[in-house]
Amino acid sequence: MPPVPADTAAPQPPAAPRRDAAAAAAAAAPAGSEGRGEAEGAEPPAAGEERAVTAPLVGPPGPPKVAAPERETWTRQMDFIMSCVGFAVGLGNVWRFPYLCYKNGGGVFLIPYLLIVFVGGIPVFFLEVALGQFMKQGGIAAWNIAPLFKGLGLASMVIVFFCNSYYIMILVWGLFYLVHSLTDTLPWATCGHAWNTEQCAELFHLELCRNGSTNASAGTGPFNLSCADLANKRSPVIEFWENKVLRLSGDLSEPGEMNWQMILCLVTTWVIVYFCIWKGVKSTGKIVYFTALFPYVVLILLLVHGVTLPGALGGIVYYLKPDWSKLAEAQVWIDAGTQIFFSYAIGLGALTALGSYNRFHNNCYRDAYILAVINSSTSFFAGFVVFSVLGFMASEQGVDISKVAESGPGLAFIAYPKAVTLMPLSPLWATLFFFMLLVLGLDSQFVGVEGFITGILDLFPQPGAGSLRRELTAALCCLVCCLIDLSMVTQGGMYVFQLFDNYSASGITLLWQAFWECVVIAWVYGADRFMDDVARMIGYRPLPFMKWCWAVVTPLVCVGIFVFHVVNYKPLTYNKTYVYPWWGDAIGWVLALSSMLCIPCTVLYKLLRCKGSLRERWQLLTTPIWGHHHLEYLTPEAEAKLLAPEPPKEKATLFETVI
Repeated sequence: MPPVPADTAAPQPPAAPRRDAAAAAAAAAPAGSEGRGEAEGAEPPAAGEERAVTAPLVGPPGPPKVAAPERETWTRQMDFIMSCVGFAVGLGNVWRFPYLCYKNGGGVFLIPYLLIVFVGGIPVFFLEVALGQFMKQGGIAAWNIAPLFKGLGLASMVIVFFCNSYYIMILVWGLFYLVHSLTDTLPWATCGHAWNTEQCAELFHLELCRNGSTNASAGTGPFNLSCADLANKRSPVIEFWENKVLRLSGDLSEPGEMNWQMILCLVTTWVIVYFCIWKGVKSTGKIVYFTALFPYVVLILLLVHGVTLPGALGGIVYYLKPDWSKLAEAQVWIDAGTQIFFSYAIGLGALTALGSYNRFHNNCYRDAYILAVINSSTSFFAGFVVFSVLGFMASEQGVDISKVAESGPGLAFIAYPKAVTLMPLSPLWATLFFFMLLVLGLDSQFVGVEGFITGILDLFPQPGAGSLRRELTAALCCLVCCLIDLSMVTQGGMYVFQLFDNYSASGITLLWQAFWECVVIAWVYGADRFMDDVARMIGYRPLPFMKWCWAVVTPLVCVGIFVFHVVNYKPLTYNKTYVYPWWGDAIGWVLALSSMLCIPCTVLYKLLRCKGSLRERWQLLTTPIWGHHHLEYLTPEAEAKLLAPEPPKEKATLFETVI
């Protein structure tokens, strides 16, 4: 299908010949000096001053080039909404938020959570989508809006590359469990399998142990055990996870053998991802309708079934029971902020890539609020699903719910599979749960890969290249990530996975990224200037609240949470028992710094390479490089439809500058 043409409200004027950036800036001084004033530290423009927000068009140095073809756009705007829902609504909403809500005071946790949603989540989410839509470029080239800080785009590409590499392992494990759920008896429900040890016990209640013995049913039948012996027994669910799925070795330095079954699942998952994204947003926009909506169907089914189980009400009460004293603890606010930056997929560059396929006049401001409501509502709703089942599990085992409440992989691959074994028709509910887990993670994965590929293709544009170039780039990206993932299907793979999870796309890296995005847009490019750019797209200026969040509030929130993370840093551990060696943590910091250092290193590199005084270098390197579509949408005729007109004489001068 040919690409759908972008909005064509005004005819495209002839492309201007490319000029050196410095010469262009000098030639257009009378009309463009106001636009560069902000970059030099002048006061930001007032809300209605259009002259201060329209910089002269500056192209990269070199010979004249043929005008770029129209950028591909979504077939329908709902494709964009569904893609953002699929990407941002992921496993974190199901397996992390409910646990944090229970841990941090139940319903009270919603107060800091919603507060940070409005001062941190929505402003940065909107900034990234609006930036992509305005610049019509992916995660790297979109920062031509302030070329000196193009390292922000490079940093986001590094983060999303690492995220694509390790996140897919959750889908691999989910596919492995899904295949093993298609049986009459779930393999993790009983002992006696090749992967079970002598310590395996199917049913045991530590709370019944009093004066020396109790009955336990192990793989060989009931027998008497002392309390000490019973404490050493292991659940078949844990043994299936550690001995069958992970085949866990004793140390990070012991990679061991590769698991051929996991390799098969890994290759299958990457093939699925590739064929979801190889044709671009046209194919992605169709597939995401199923991958974004189907998990909601399964979550509703699981909730309807869960609330009918004995003990479910007790679990939901634990989930929502308010503990007002928690509001005084800093950790509660930190958990809320970290969860929002994870859940909203901020700092990965993928939202910028998705926004770049919007039509220029799409109302991205409205979309940001809609997507925020969907994301946070899903997290809250998933809590009822999870804790109704955990309440049933605690009731069946006769223990407090705090003993079974888990988050992360512990919830998905230990707690929930254990709960399923206690239900009638357990294979059916296990199949539904793991299929939902697979689909829920799949759209986050392929949209992340789509964002990475978009950034790479925009970094090396070839207007005459066809779809074959994109397909080969996608194949190469999937192949490289798959090769990296081979280190995670070994016996020491879980240790490698946790290194990536805790460092490469951690709270520290995302907060660092979000902080600099807000600073560059608000203080280098200009918050008022960007608000006017948004007005050119949607027809009106967003609330001033958004501008103040970019300029002051959101950077302060990011700095506060970032400092807290650094001050409270502890060496990485696995399962609260294994402490990573010093060189393991060093590898983790290399992963984290590989993205964080992209920003300052790029700034220093560009400043050192540029000629002139420091003031001239700053002025040149912070002058935006406009794209071809800006020739159409930033002409006086197009702007007159949205913003107040300027005096006729100055308008004519500005028109000459633009063309």
